Amino acid sequence: MKSALTAIILGALAIPALAQMSPLGLWRNVDDKTGEAKAEIRITEAGGTLQGRIEKRLTKDAKPGDLCDECSDDRKGAPLLGLEIIRGARKAEGKEVWEGGKILDPENGRNYTLRMTPIEGGKKLEVRGSFGPFGRTQTWTRVN
Repeated sequence: MKSALTAIILGALAIPALAQMSPLGLWRNVDDKTGEAKAEIRITEAGGTLQGRIEKRLTKDAKPGDLCDECSDDRKGAPLLGLEIIRGARKAEGKEVWEGGKILDPENGRNYTLRMTPIEGGKKLEVRGSFGPFGRTQTWTRVN
């Protein structure tokens, strides 16, 4: 009886740790050039795929009415606040990696092939956007 209770308690404690090894949640990204916090992005799941929206802009020059003027798809002219920048990522079979989706850089309007990997026990997220053999990786920090 005592060992069964111990197993239940240990199992319950492990669930939050496993939940953190996913991209779901609120993340802060930084500017590649200045290293300053740029935005907070909330990643959610719907229908087995992940989406991410800009929930808060953190740059000094950010204005509430700023639009995605560089976007060339259905997001053209949409407000940056609330803009969906991650679309369609799925968990890779047997790995703690989400890929197959796209990530938008609202500064230049380009969509990149996306790969996200939780690291450091889910406290950080490696986000790689690539176009053919070229790309860059940012490390986002979990806010909650």
